[in-house]
Amino acid sequence: MRSLRGLLAVSGHITGRQTPSSSAAASAHSALFVRALQILSQPEPVRLHKLSAPDTGIVELRLDRPEARNAIGKEMLRGLRSAMERVEADPTANVLLLASSVPKAFCAGADLKERRLMGLCEVREFVNSLRATFSSFEALPIPTIAVIEGAAFGGGLELALSCDLRICGESATFCLPETGLAIIPGAGGTQRLPRIVGRSRAKELIFTGRRFDAMEAVTMGVVNYCVPGGEAYQKALELAREINGKGPLAIRMAKKAINQGMEVDLSSALTVEEECYEQVLDTQDRLEGLAAFAEKRKPLYTGK
Repeated sequence: MRSLRGLLAVSGHITGRQTPSSSAAASAHSALFVRALQILSQPEPVRLHKLSAPDTGIVELRLDRPEARNAIGKEMLRGLRSAMERVEADPTANVLLLASSVPKAFCAGADLKERRLMGLCEVREFVNSLRATFSSFEALPIPTIAVIEGAAFGGGLELALSCDLRICGESATFCLPETGLAIIPGAGGTQRLPRIVGRSRAKELIFTGRRFDAMEAVTMGVVNYCVPGGEAYQKALELAREINGKGPLAIRMAKKAINQGMEVDLSSALTVEEECYEQVLDTQDRLEGLAAFAEKRKPLYTGK
């Protein structure tokens, strides 16, 4: 976010120049000052928070753009990329929860009001960046869990599909409405959805763009669990705690083995599994797991 000094400098309010002393100029500068304060007081659209003990290792990423129901514009996309890079660089992060701070909305999709002002090349660049960001999110080495309360439409559903697990409240609604706008899902929806629900069902949902509810989502496998409204975060946190108690290196290697193995034939996939297994053999955590089992106690893993 730009500093107050930087925003005021745009108009020459903080420069070495002489500014007019007329009341009109003073009024304009006053208005700019107020506007600058308003911009600085706006919350970040993407917030990252590390939980404290006893949940150390769990990271929470919150979408927080209430005025647009978390619609993804340029600023939110930058926030997602920045948060993702910080998580990837943090060796203490074991599980990530992706949630919304906006009631009744997980993410409304792309910001179409912003997109209407874009030229063709700008739209192409934005969608390509969105697709690459979601792919990078999917490739995070740690497990990711989407917490869905309310609407997950278009790019919002595509973002959820890039997570490893999805938990929703019973009032959640989903859709990929792009064909109704004469486009197609462009941030991974045409590829991730059929891998989750099957080719024929994915075609139906994408061709029609129809909305489906939480119960249908869990029946199709779009989400792992559907819980009473308002309880999705608690269920996701319970899962995150279970995962957080396991060997972090093993969890990372298990995710890598599954993701890479699913994209190749079985023989090649078994080779991937072998390579990932090798990565956990010579670790302190493996010896700690064996010792804890023999001593009938809870293991204390360090990620080494």
